Amino acid sequence: MSPQQSNTDTEIDDEHSLATEPEEEAHLEDVVPEAIDEPLEEQDNIEQQLQKAQETIKDYWDQMMRLRAEIENNRKRAERDIENAHKYALKTFIENLLPIIDSMEMGQIAAVADNATLESIREGSALTMNMFVQVLEKNGLQQIDPLGEKFDPERHQAISMIEADGAESNSVIEVMQKGFLLNDRLVRPAMVVVAK
Repeated sequence: MSPQQSNTDTEIDDEHSLATEPEEEAHLEDVVPEAIDEPLEEQDNIEQQLQKAQETIKDYWDQMMRLRAEIENNRKRAERDIENAHKYALKTFIENLLPIIDSMEMGQIAAVADNATLESIREGSALTMNMFVQVLEKNGLQQIDPLGEKFDPERHQAISMIEADGAESNSVIEVMQKGFLLNDRLVRPAMVVVAK
């Protein structure tokens, strides 16, 4: 190859490269603005979604914190209510017993009075006893007096069994001590004598 020919080839290559560069630039100019606009729109969309997600998270966090505080307040209120229930559970019962104490005091004063009779003391004692039984019944206590009933081992305690004329076998013929139920739960069984 001659130097002249090599020069010519270089010129042709330069011309060819010059000719193609503007085409490439023109082609890139058509594509690049669109490619730049699309990522900007996507980025704005992603930022909006991120902001919405952060607001939603903040709302959920606030709701969770409020619920947590409400749960804690309810727990404290329940503890306080239970403590008060334990402290003052017997308050009503005690208030109901106070008239009985008053009646017993009046009975003691009446018993030492000059005009006291055995009958008036007995009558006052019976009234006081009735008041006491009513208070107990009002508070869920029920007497078990099974005289004449069939023996029930769940509610009665047999002290002895004896032959009894005219009494049905396995029936209660005598109550030595009454039993008691508190809200249908046995507190004390009735102590009884049962017929053979």
